[in-house]
This record gives sequence, structure tokens and C-alpha cells, in this order.
Amino acid sequence: MQNPPGEEPETTLSVTPPKKWAAGVPAVVHALEYSLEQTSPRNTGVDLLTMNQVGGIDCPGCAWADPAPGRRHRNEYCENGAKHINDEATTRRITADFFREHSVADLAARSDMWLNQQGRLTEPMIKRPGREHYEPIRWNDALNALAQELQALASPDEAVFYTSGRASNEAAFVLQLFARAYGTNNLPDCSNMCHESSGFALSETLGTGKGTVSLDDLHHADLIFLVGQNPGTNHPRQLTALEEAKRNGARIVAVNPLPEAGLRRFKNPQKPSGIVGRGTQIADRFLHIKPGGDLALFQALNRLLLEAEDARPGTVLDHDFIDAHTTGFEEFVRHARTVDWDDVRTATGLTREEIEKVRDEVLRSDRVIVCWAMGITQHKHGVPTIREIVNFLMLRGNLGRAGTGACPVRGHSNVQGDRTMGIWEQMPDTFLDALQEEFGFDPPRPHGLDSVNAIKAMREGDVKVFLALAGNFVRAAPDSEATEEAMRSCRLTAHISTKLNRSHTVCGDTALILPTLGRTERDVQADGEQFVTVENSMSEVHTSQGRLEPASPLLLSEVAILCRLARRTLDGKADIPWYEFEGDYGTIRDRISRVVPGFHDFNARVTRPGGFQLPNPVNEGVFNNKVGKALFTCNERVVPRAPEGHLLLQTLRSHDQWNTVPYTNNDRYRGIHGSRHVVLVNPADLTELGLVQGDHVDVVSVWSDGTERRAENFEIVAYPAAKGSAAAYYPETNVLVPLDSVADISNQPTSKGLVVRLEPTLTGPAPRPPDRLLDPDGAHGDSGPRPRPSAHLDPRRNQRSG
Repeated sequence: MQNPPGEEPETTLSVTPPKKWAAGVPAVVHALEYSLEQTSPRNTGVDLLTMNQVGGIDCPGCAWADPAPGRRHRNEYCENGAKHINDEATTRRITADFFREHSVADLAARSDMWLNQQGRLTEPMIKRPGREHYEPIRWNDALNALAQELQALASPDEAVFYTSGRASNEAAFVLQLFARAYGTNNLPDCSNMCHESSGFALSETLGTGKGTVSLDDLHHADLIFLVGQNPGTNHPRQLTALEEAKRNGARIVAVNPLPEAGLRRFKNPQKPSGIVGRGTQIADRFLHIKPGGDLALFQALNRLLLEAEDARPGTVLDHDFIDAHTTGFEEFVRHARTVDWDDVRTATGLTREEIEKVRDEVLRSDRVIVCWAMGITQHKHGVPTIREIVNFLMLRGNLGRAGTGACPVRGHSNVQGDRTMGIWEQMPDTFLDALQEEFGFDPPRPHGLDSVNAIKAMREGDVKVFLALAGNFVRAAPDSEATEEAMRSCRLTAHISTKLNRSHTVCGDTALILPTLGRTERDVQADGEQFVTVENSMSEVHTSQGRLEPASPLLLSEVAILCRLARRTLDGKADIPWYEFEGDYGTIRDRISRVVPGFHDFNARVTRPGGFQLPNPVNEGVFNNKVGKALFTCNERVVPRAPEGHLLLQTLRSHDQWNTVPYTNNDRYRGIHGSRHVVLVNPADLTELGLVQGDHVDVVSVWSDGTERRAENFEIVAYPAAKGSAAAYYPETNVLVPLDSVADISNQPTSKGLVVRLEPTLTGPAPRPPDRLLDPDGAHGDSGPRPRPSAHLDPRRNQRSG
């Protein structure tokens, strides 16, 4: 049960064995329990019965694709989606009285969970310079204040316009149009922090920043890799697709540092077998890999495939595909043959025999798909890893055919659509030329600021206004202290939001809260009731339309807020019909159809049941990269290492969490209850470090320049993490990631593979008897007290490593 919204939740940890399966009846119970605590039975029913249905609400929880119309279940949602949609539909309200009671400093001291639980924002608010509280402000005055601040800047590049994947296609297109008409390409987005490495790697090698598979491809693959992702928590509806693939004969290889419940077995609550049966085994093979070892794994697989071709010439590689559609093959072959097995063993923690068994799975499979998520992209070498995955797929022609391809699994509803609509600081000239032709102004051409560089520019005083369309930038970004310092350095910060979050408590001199409609709510404008559109991970575009009455009569839609702001700021600078856009979103889609490739007849096509599929050039044998062919690459070998007494840390989210917002302090699939300040460590590593479950430690990240960062007072849980690694939740551990720690090429923050030591706190509760936990093989192991070598306990220990 949830704590009342006035109370902070208790944080007393209890630990049970990790679950061996995901979903089932408990998922239904937890979803309904949370939903009914947030809103009425009627609203819960309306939301759940229309979610992901034709003409209904698109779930904001993730970007997983919907089954084709006619194949959708009446309850086409997962536990986390149900929680998220009804978290937004909550009957709790934040009014002016709330802000009179709570100062900004008071709010800043509250937990993320507490802030979220206060309910929906209901009217515009402003924190004026020198004041300690937000106070009400009329819409006209709020938008005028923001417009005047933008007009007063010495350069448009002193403003930043951030977008979260929650935004619709229409709102995203209007925002980028406004920003570019204003004069800047400073359009950072959440993709900068989650899948930027995917975009760079795929664009370079294949000529598209998107995945190449459809849901039907996944259903008919022979072999599916799940690499660096946890579908049971982050994309639960993917499990339904994997279940169908298994029923059609697919085999699945899971590659992950943690043996997640969703990678083991799935009990589909929409089927009798998921209620009373054992469900479906998901992973046929589990590779318990070290964080950051995925590059070495695919390099080893590629060498083994080349050697298999040597042994059986003409039977392993797809030479027709390689000769007709690729370049760089010979150089790649020479490089791949230099793979060192000792390096592979060190990097992955896997034996050669384990990898050879995977090779054999590949050789038995005609159609292969590789899926990945942030367990790949958030490493310093994320781009080379994805390039190596592309090499792997190309060797046997697993691109452009049914049942094959590259599948980056995005975790936010419309993050891919936002990028398609132009939310990127580096949009190509072809897009900018189309904007110029359609709207008659010359968009700025220099590249703008991404998320990391925006933080640096704010901190240095080069950016003075920050506007966020949805999201929780302060908690999503790395280096919490630097990010908050940057936000407080601004003259004005403004957030278009549905609910309260940490970013509202980290204010510029002036701060605005601009409350907006949620996905669940009816959006009525001058020309009648509107719908919006989104694009999922598989490039399908479809509608989303809420059914509930707005949480407050003072709420405006995202599109309305942006159009009104644009009118005030630009004052006729560009001939753009902002009034028409606000009154009828169909007029926005008409313009999109003439600017964005693949969106012809947008209004007509998107209203068909299920919407429409955007073309993917790779599946037509077209590669729109610099070389005009699929590119084999040579990627430097990377062997992540932690010095003695240190571990490689990955950050992750709990099951009861959506992006930066935890709904409870529980993570029941991993057996964690009552606290998020935990660090999960392999029992063997605890023995070597002289630590036991229940010890309280500071997690200290160490960097090659000699700096250290500290996340204080985390409780140790013995857990079957890969040997030599640890795991902890974000955003609590964002403090460990310096702003300059970014992926090569993509500039994406690196929240995986951090070198850390666990430094016992000088205070804290005494260790309690350890719980019995599952080891990686599912057997019970004992994580009882161990001898404690003093060298690892000295809090003054200061070993550093890059």
C-alpha cells in the first residue's frame, strides 16, 4: 500500500530470494492495487480498457509496438503501463495552498517518490527572484514573462529547449519549429541520455538511426539475442512477443550481468497457462556477462563465424549479401582474426566453451535478431559495441530479410518520434531545407547543444533560459551536483509538466511551472476534440486520444502552450500559423507531411486502424550513409577492468519505477523491499572484500584524473550479479557519473561500467543475519559472515583507476 501523500515512505530494507518468473497474477494484483489507490474505479477502467487500443490512449510507459488491429488483447497493457497511466490519472491535486505550505527548499529535501505522490499540477506557478515559494500566476502573465526573457537574450543560443519522450509528434514538431524560427538548434532530448549511441552506430553503418525490425519479424525469428536489457521491468509487453516467438520455434539467448526474472520465465496473465501453469521459459541460454563485456563477446562470435567458414567454405557466411550490399569486409576480417581469447575471458567472464555454444546456436539459425537497450548504450564503448553487433548481423545476411535485424528497444513512449519530428541538435540539412521551403525562413545551420553540453553551457553562464517539454531533466542527467548547479545558474527555468518532480525544486532566478494535459485526458481546442500521434520503437505511427476530463480547467495542452509562447516570442518574425496549429492539430500534421519523409497523407493514413509503418531503407537494400552500403567496421578491443578491491558498477531501475520516478521502494522481482539505497554484489566478491550482507557502505566511483564521487550509505545485498560487478538504482547513483564521462562518438553519459569501491560507513546499523539468496544457477547459497581483511575496510583507502 502507498503512504499517504503527506508522509515520506519508510525505508527499512527486507530481502527475499529473487523471483524465477515475471508477471502472472501478482502483476495484475499490483497493477490494480496501485491504480485504485491513485484514482477511481471508473477512471481505472476507462484508462485500462482503452490503453493501446485503436482510437485509445497510447501507453506512455514504453515504446514497445502494439499487435496489429484484430490481434490485440482486450487488456493490451502490462503492470507498469497500468501503474503509469493511472499515476497520471490520479485524483490527487496540487493547488496554490500546497505551494504556500511548502517552500522550494522544503520540496528540494523531499524524495522523488514523495514529490510524485502529491498529485497533478493544476495551475501555472511562478517562483520570483529572491522568493522562497511558488505562487500562482495567470497563463498570459506566465507566457509573457517567458517570452520577454527569451526576447531579452543577447543570442538565441542562450536558450535551451529540452524534450522528453512523453511529448507527442505534434508537440515535438511545434517545439523544434519554434526553436529554429527563434534562431537556435539547442534541442537536447532524453535520447541524448538513453539511445544516442544506437543512433550514431546505426547511422554510420546502416544509414538509419532506427531499428530495422517489425513485431512480425520478432515473432518469426529463429534466434533472438536480448543484450543489456531487462524486458520484465522495462518493456514488459516485449515478453508477450517473445512468448509468441518461442511458440513459433525461436530460441533466445539472454546476455546480462543479472539473471532477471523476465529473462527466465514469463507467465502471461492474459492466458490460462499464465495463471495456473508454469508459463513460458524465455531464455534458452543465459550468458552471465560482466558489465561492458558485450563488445568482446560479439568480437569473439564474429571470429568464430569466420573460422567456421574456413572449415566449411561457402556454407556459413552470406557472401551474396556481403558482396552486393556491404563494404569494408576484408579489413574487418583481418581485424576480427586478431581477437585474443584471454582478453575475451577477462572482459566477459565467459569461457570459450560458453561462447562456442552460442556460435552453434547461430549456425543452426537462418533468421537472427539482436535486441539491446541501455545495458549496451550507456558504456563508454557503446557505439563500437553496436557497430560490432551490426558486423555480426551482416556476416550471415541477417538484415533486410523477414525475421532478422537490429532492434534497439527504446524505453520512452515517443522518444523515437520526437527525433523524427526534428528534436535533435544535429538535424541534417535536408530536414532544415524542407523547413525553409515550407515555412519561408532560414533555420540556423550550426549544430546546437545536446544534454551534456547544455549543462556545461548553463553552468558557465552561456545559457540563461531553460525550457523543458515534459521530463525530469535534473534527475535524468548525470553528475547531479553539476546539473543542479547549472540549473540554478539560469535566469529563468520553465517546465511544461503534469506532475511535480525534482526539476521543479532546482530553480533559476525565476522559475515557472506550466501545467499541461496528460495523455489520459480529453483535449478540446477551438476546432473541436483533438488527438495526437506517436511513433513506437518499430517505426509505426498511430493515434493517442484520452477519455478523461482534465484534472483542472486551467490546464493547457502541450501544443497550446508552445503555440501561445511562440506567438508572443516571435511577434510575427516568421510566417507560421500558430493560431491554426493550436486550434486544429490536423493543420500541424499537414505541414509535417510536407517536411518529414514518410509522412505523406499523414492525416488520412494515421486514422486508419493501427496507423501506418514508416519506410525503413535498410529493408529495401538502401543504405543512406556516407559510403552508400552497409559498413563493416574494425572496433578496438576493450577490456573493462577494476583494480583489486574494486568492482564494475551498473546502474538500473527497479520494477516499481518509471524512468526517474519510483512508485514504491520495492523491487519485488529482485527481492528488494522497503529501500532503494542498496548495492547488489556477488557473494563471492563480498567474501573477497571482507563484507557481508547488511553492511552499510558508501559507493565511491574513481576516475583516471584522480577524482572521486560518493553516494552515501547504501546497504549491501548479496545477489547473483556477475563476478566482479555490482548494481545500484538510478537516479540515486547519478552522483557517481561525472559530466565528462561520456560515450566515445555519441557523447552519451556513461552510467554503466563505473569503477567503484565499497567503503564501509563509520556509522550505521549493525549487520543483520543474511537472507538466503539465489545464486546464478537458481540454487540457494549462503552469504553469511566472512573474515574481513582490514585492507578493504580502511575508509581512508584511496586507490584510483580509470
